[in-house]
Amino acid sequence: MALDERKLTTRHLVERFKLNVLAGERGLERPITVSEIYRPGLAIAGYFAYHPVRRIQVIGKTEMSFAQDLSPEVRRYRFSKFMHEDTPCVIVAHGVNAPDDLVREAEAHGVPLLESNITTTKLISELTNFLEMELAPRTTMHGVLVEVYGIGILLTGTSGIGKSETALELIKRGHRLVADDAVEILQTSQGELIGEAPAIIENLLEIRGLGILNVMALFGAGAIRLRKKISLVVRLEYWDSRKNYDRLGLDEARIRVLDTDLPLVVIPVRPGRNLAVIVEVAAMHHRLKLMGYNAAQQFADRLDRALVRQVDEAYD
Repeated sequence: MALDERKLTTRHLVERFKLNVLAGERGLERPITVSEIYRPGLAIAGYFAYHPVRRIQVIGKTEMSFAQDLSPEVRRYRFSKFMHEDTPCVIVAHGVNAPDDLVREAEAHGVPLLESNITTTKLISELTNFLEMELAPRTTMHGVLVEVYGIGILLTGTSGIGKSETALELIKRGHRLVADDAVEILQTSQGELIGEAPAIIENLLEIRGLGILNVMALFGAGAIRLRKKISLVVRLEYWDSRKNYDRLGLDEARIRVLDTDLPLVVIPVRPGRNLAVIVEVAAMHHRLKLMGYNAAQQFADRLDRALVRQVDEAYD
């Protein structure tokens, strides 16, 4: 498991949201390191304590109308003061015309001044969603990610144990492939893990003896999914007769990926076991647990009641 290091710059933002560059083009390679957006109304009003210089600054109609009422000297001074070397960019939203003094100060300080016709609230929402995904902690894991009955299951195990073959059987049974061999995983601000395939192997599945298969071409668009929340990890391992495997399911193992703990199911592999069916049942069993039903716990409760009855009858 290796952490990915990605660098997001203002230029990426310009290309993604098709923003117009009004000034400060030399600063387009400035890095974006935080996903929070700031509306600099307090800065334009003259209050600079705790001003978050590392955030993208978005100016809307409200801020600009207030700035227009300031004297030219005061307005120019305040525009200049929040143009910081660590600020990725300043975006004028809602199609508002940027005043000349704002353009001059942005150019003088090398801060990209961008323009968007999107309404301020919508732009902030779209920017936040985009930045949270792009700046989320990421890692790449060896495994296969499939969607089974709506549950994202990450199949792990040593190379050649049958992860891809199990995924192929699941696809034939109507389930969907997300990624084979390498799974890129990002952690959202809510602590959820989202998995997807690296672009170079998207829709592809490797089967030893057959080679690389294009799942979309073979089984149609309904057989793949671009990304999926990971809810369960299934580890395939070779059967070891000396090892005691969980037969009741009372002990819930967990595995940590990034900073999130996921339920872990260990399935021993040996001839005659239909792994695809077992994974299907694991998905359904996980869904039942999410709905509050635990078969293993119910069995343990029945056993406890039976033992209590036997003890009571022995003393009668």
